[in-house]
Amino acid sequence: MEEQKSPVKEESSRERGLLHLWRGYCSSVTPERVLLSRPVLQAALGISHGILLAEGGLVYSFGDLTWRQGLRVPPTYPLLESVLSGQCVSSVAAGSFHCGAVTQEGAVYMWGENSSGQCGLSERGLVPDPSLVGMVDSETVPPQIIRILEVTCGEQHTLALSAQHEVWAWGSGCQLGLVNSVFPVWRPQKVEHLAGRHVVQVACGGYHSLAVVRHFPGQDSQFTRLTATEKCDQCNQLLFSVVDKEDRVIINDSHYCPLGIELADSKPGSCSRSRQASPARQASPARHASPSRQASLAQRHRASACPLSQAVSPDLANQTAGDSLTLANHSSGDLLTLVSHVPGQYLNCDLPDQDQPSTLTSRLPPQPTDDTTVESSLSCSLPENYTGALVMKHTLALTGRFAAAASASPSTSSLCVPAAGLCEARSGPVMAYRKTNQEVRLCTEEDSFQGKKCSSLTDILLEEITERNRRHSLPPLLSHASPELPGRRTARSRPNVPRKEEVVESLPSLNTEVWSWGRGQEGQLGHGDQLPRLQPFCIESLNREEVVKVAAGTHHSLALTAQCQVFSWGSNRSGQLGHMNSPTTMPQKMGYISSVYGGGQSCLAQADLNVMGFISALHELAAADRKFYCRLRDVKKRVVRPLLKKESVCTVLGTTSTLLFQSLASSYSRLCHLTGQHSVSLTAFLRTDRDVKGLVILKQANTFLDLYQEYCGSVGNFLVMGGFQALMKPSCFGKKLEVLRQLSESSEDKVPPFDLLVALFYSPIQHVREYGRLLLKLATCFDVSTVEYLRLQEGCSRYEALSLSLRRKRKEAETTNQFWRTYSGKTTDVLRKPQRRLVYESSNKSLTLQNAGRFSVNWFILFNDALIHAQFSSHHVYFLATLWVEPITDITASSNLYGIKVTTPEESFTLLASSAQEKAKWLRAINQAVEAVLTGEGNGPGVPAVSRTAFYVFYKDLRLKDASYSGRWLSGKPHGKGTMKWPDGRKFTGTFKQGLEDGYGDCIMPNKLLNKSDLYRGHWRDGKMHGFGTYKYATGQVYEGSFHENIRQGHGMLSSGKLIGSSSSVFVGQWLQDKKMGYGVLDDITRGEKYMGLWVDDQRQGSGVVVTQFGLYYEGTFSNNKMMGTGLLVSDDDTAFEGEFSDDWTPNGQGTLSMSNGDFIEGQFNGEWSSGLKIMGTYMKPNLSEPGKKISAWVEVGRLSVSPEQKWKAVFSECWSRLGCEDPGKPEESMRAWDNIAVTLTTGRRDSPELLSRSQSRVLEKLEVIPQHTGPITAGRYEVIRRYLTKACETPLHPLGGLVETLVTVYRMTYIGVGSNRRLLRQAVEEIKSYLRRIFQLVRFLFPDLPDEGGVIHADHKGSSETNQQGLVVSSSTLLLPVLLPRLYPPLFTLYALDKEREEEVYWDCVLRLNKQPDLGLLAFLGVLPSTKDACFASAVETLQQISTTFTPSDKLQVIQRTFEELTQEVQALLEGNFLLSMDDLLPLFLYVVLRARMKNLAAEVSLIEDLMDPSLQHGELGHMFTTLKACCFQIQQEKTT
Repeated sequence: MEEQKSPVKEESSRERGLLHLWRGYCSSVTPERVLLSRPVLQAALGISHGILLAEGGLVYSFGDLTWRQGLRVPPTYPLLESVLSGQCVSSVAAGSFHCGAVTQEGAVYMWGENSSGQCGLSERGLVPDPSLVGMVDSETVPPQIIRILEVTCGEQHTLALSAQHEVWAWGSGCQLGLVNSVFPVWRPQKVEHLAGRHVVQVACGGYHSLAVVRHFPGQDSQFTRLTATEKCDQCNQLLFSVVDKEDRVIINDSHYCPLGIELADSKPGSCSRSRQASPARQASPARHASPSRQASLAQRHRASACPLSQAVSPDLANQTAGDSLTLANHSSGDLLTLVSHVPGQYLNCDLPDQDQPSTLTSRLPPQPTDDTTVESSLSCSLPENYTGALVMKHTLALTGRFAAAASASPSTSSLCVPAAGLCEARSGPVMAYRKTNQEVRLCTEEDSFQGKKCSSLTDILLEEITERNRRHSLPPLLSHASPELPGRRTARSRPNVPRKEEVVESLPSLNTEVWSWGRGQEGQLGHGDQLPRLQPFCIESLNREEVVKVAAGTHHSLALTAQCQVFSWGSNRSGQLGHMNSPTTMPQKMGYISSVYGGGQSCLAQADLNVMGFISALHELAAADRKFYCRLRDVKKRVVRPLLKKESVCTVLGTTSTLLFQSLASSYSRLCHLTGQHSVSLTAFLRTDRDVKGLVILKQANTFLDLYQEYCGSVGNFLVMGGFQALMKPSCFGKKLEVLRQLSESSEDKVPPFDLLVALFYSPIQHVREYGRLLLKLATCFDVSTVEYLRLQEGCSRYEALSLSLRRKRKEAETTNQFWRTYSGKTTDVLRKPQRRLVYESSNKSLTLQNAGRFSVNWFILFNDALIHAQFSSHHVYFLATLWVEPITDITASSNLYGIKVTTPEESFTLLASSAQEKAKWLRAINQAVEAVLTGEGNGPGVPAVSRTAFYVFYKDLRLKDASYSGRWLSGKPHGKGTMKWPDGRKFTGTFKQGLEDGYGDCIMPNKLLNKSDLYRGHWRDGKMHGFGTYKYATGQVYEGSFHENIRQGHGMLSSGKLIGSSSSVFVGQWLQDKKMGYGVLDDITRGEKYMGLWVDDQRQGSGVVVTQFGLYYEGTFSNNKMMGTGLLVSDDDTAFEGEFSDDWTPNGQGTLSMSNGDFIEGQFNGEWSSGLKIMGTYMKPNLSEPGKKISAWVEVGRLSVSPEQKWKAVFSECWSRLGCEDPGKPEESMRAWDNIAVTLTTGRRDSPELLSRSQSRVLEKLEVIPQHTGPITAGRYEVIRRYLTKACETPLHPLGGLVETLVTVYRMTYIGVGSNRRLLRQAVEEIKSYLRRIFQLVRFLFPDLPDEGGVIHADHKGSSETNQQGLVVSSSTLLLPVLLPRLYPPLFTLYALDKEREEEVYWDCVLRLNKQPDLGLLAFLGVLPSTKDACFASAVETLQQISTTFTPSDKLQVIQRTFEELTQEVQALLEGNFLLSMDDLLPLFLYVVLRARMKNLAAEVSLIEDLMDPSLQHGELGHMFTTLKACCFQIQQEKTT
């Protein structure tokens, strides 16, 4: 089943790309139909041949194909180029006698005449078939293939535009633009002078070249100043330049003369340095041509000398625009008629404004001719019966396929028309339209016309042609511009006009330049002289003309602008510049002409025949946009720009209105620019596949809609502020009221100028409705179920909605302007703002204030942003963003019958309406206005949100006076997240509740004395700091902990100074009423001391321990910040003093001094420890006869320190508080604790979502669910609880997680650094055990059914293992130690290592000695039977080494157990028996494994396991295995045998 085609596709395949051919001179003048089975997409004509590109990428040729042995193909039946079949050709080009084609992949094929290298193929005079040209950039490493977008051909050269927008050239002559002295150039070379520039299009003339280059505003950003004066004799350019740029001076002597290159071995057509003409050509490019071709060339040309080279021979031919032909392209949507002519006659193309053909009947008025500053050939007399039609001789198309222009509009035209001698050349661009019946001069005045018809081949001449008061030609001589590269621009003499920025980068650029190079003897280069150029030079007069297309003939050039104007320059011998006056012929209808082409004696026209369908709508859209753009440009030139230049405008308007007018002018300029870009893109769209998805007004709809909204807003703002009224003053608009009337197209004479001016500036918004109408017309060409219909319908709806919105905004602006004019005065002028629009006002007494005085005046004015309450000479402004209104429902009192309650951030009042209708009207109007402010949409239901985001400045509230708030509101109060700023510099950013700071937030509080600020970041309650937070003081101190009503209370850490400061310290502990109170740790970094003990009122008071960086250890009782009374002092060498102290660590009284060797002294001590002690006592020495018996007075350290249960009580109290219990809670309160946990987790996840990963968020969601169970806790349920506690303790937002994190912090703070003292080991271990006991108490509170410490959980009935049958023993170490100990392990194990340091030295020395023996020798030494193999028990050794990678005692015991299992398996394998060895038998083998494992700090590992092991494991199998390891460690330490 065949696929059904849409009507548009069927229409395009039948009626698109129809080609008509006709000839001039003595040939037939009737257009013939070129018969092809496919629509023609593109065509190109040479001197006597043509080339066609048909749908599907097929290429056809016709005419005299001299490169194929004189083959002649009739044009009505072209020949298929089979070589290119299947290559997907995208574009074609034709030179005088050669052809080119570009594929979609960017490959280039050339064929035809190649005597000058124009085909880019070496040493081949003729190329009969299309051949691939190697486009390779050899300068890159590795060489890269260049992708080509298009090619264009001349007489002896070819140019190609690459995908990188660079130009490549090959062939012969100075028109290549290459720095080369040898021709031909057989291989493509890059035109380096244009490198770095964005070339848009290239065109080839006979012996010159053109390029359209996109100009970026940044290229003129740096201005350089030339200071040198020496110039080149050839080109009159500076030989060197001194560039003074900022703080650098750059001297450049790299002068390159465009006229001074010697061309050795020149080929015909190249430009040499000699300025004398040669009598004849050295070689003819037509030497391979047939006699008929040479005869044709002889008729077309006469010899013209090249100023710098040989004489141009008569066989010079044009490949694109022709030497005597200019043909324009039509794509505007108007019907086109074309007729050929006989010699001496001219082709006429008549196009009316609309879709019906007609002729121009209006006459141009007389024009004075007193301009004597121009050369005499700039004027001519035109006949009386001239109709204003464009007349062209011997039609030849431009490869650019653009339109030429002729105007007959009711305003001035800027023209340069040649005199009667049409053979004179134009050296500068001249616009190709003229006036009739007069000598036309460069006009400087406005003219008035009666007729408004236009005539052009492509609808270029619309009702208003822009740029009428401007001269479109260059001065007689221009300085030659030096090469312009990005970042290096020479200073040019140009007006200081701001550059336009592209509104949409994807649209065709209008900021363009035209560059030309090659021969210039006919002025075809456009530089104001007839000199050749060996390199590209910019035609500066076209820089701001928005050129979008260029084309070139043999001796003339054309440029098409976005304003539908054609500039022409060069030879005008045959009237090809368009400045002529000749009779016309009758037109013939062909349909919509989309492209025209010409070459030699032939012309082609590509037409679309559909008049009423899709193609018609597209052409109508293109024509409407061109006409609209020309109108915008005309208004901009004749109204906007003159007003901007007048100094009196600023004086009349004032500062505010001047800025508004500048904004209006900027919006108008960007709207004009966007319209120009769109009109150019539509022209290109008409030549593509015409897919509606590519329509710019659909793809870039947001850009169009936003710009029109911005422009309408700018006009409305200017109108509201009375700007248009001020412009009506004589000092502004002057005598241009007639111009205003012409531009406004008003037929009524009594319309006020003010209304005309307003209507003129509002007229562009009417085009939005035109867009909607044309899109709807396009949509009707498709089936309603197609995607194209839906997109067009959606676009139509958006533009229609915008049109309604803009009309409503215009009405609002006009109403507001009338209001201000009616109630003008000082009081109301204060309220006048550009964006403010009137909604409703109560001048008719429709609304009054409740309880107002009898003689009071209350006038309420509702604007779109505020409610104004005016009273006599004062007024109150209530902004709508912070205004809440509601009807009063209590109607018991008659005064509330029509009442409306109004709530603002600082006051509330009641308004009374005069009737129920007025109440409903005001209530709806206020609510709709508030909703519009909040949502930005003016057509809402009138139900504004009670909770909203707004900005407000307080002026009454004492606490918040002059403070500004931006954030969330609820019923007139800050509620939610927001920012409050005070005039004194205070700033709060966070959460509010009913107008007060409540929740999490940051607050900055300036400190004027230190010229710095305090910063608090944490929790608030009722406007005060409450909860956990961090306070950074201006003094440098940082407190991180709990607050209560703006003071430090609870657990916290205070850091003072820096690590290398003069007074650096860190305190962590309990606070009360902003003072240290309870247990705390002070790390005095400056003194190198750490105090761990009790505090009272910021002083050390009670039990405490002090350690120093020198290894001294103190413990005792402190009073008034000093240690006094009984205490203990231990030095690093184990010397200890226990006794009475006074005045902070000074021994004073009875005591005992113990030595490290066991000796001690008892008696009276007095003096300082560091300077010497006075002793009166007894020296005791151990009994020498009993060396094993030691007499020592040594006491255990830690006896006088703070008990573990008294430490960090504030940390645990805060955890209980977060659970909702002031004290350790009762079991019945557990449900409330779970509710608080859920609230805490939800709040934390909501307030800081950006800080949580997706996995963390999922964990929080799981933790919010309470682990449920029924009945007694089983082993499975116990495992669920264990997993929950593991996740909870790893999540800081959970109360248990926050507790664990705080405990880890304080533990590390206590036992790291100076706290790494081996005397603190016992205290550190007991502190961990205290953590476990107190955390387990919290766990049992959350899970009341959990057994007590040491309780047994019965086995599951489904369990079958022995462990399950015996049940599980519940212990805090088993449940919590795996979570807590890994975080505390580094400081704890460091203390163990320090405590066992001496034992470790003995152990490690023995291990190193014994490991020097081989395996068999070591086994024999240990009393084990020799093994039959070496390296035995390796697996057991590797397993035992893993003990240092674990943290908890249970994990370490598991490693020991696996080691014994590995050892047993290997022993059984050796003995080949299935029996178990006793632990005594395994002891020597296990000792061998321990020695071979070479584990450091084994004594510390054994001691850690022994201290923290679960008591239930001590007497089991694991306990015996651990005892074996401990015995091995002891035996190794005691080993004395060598």
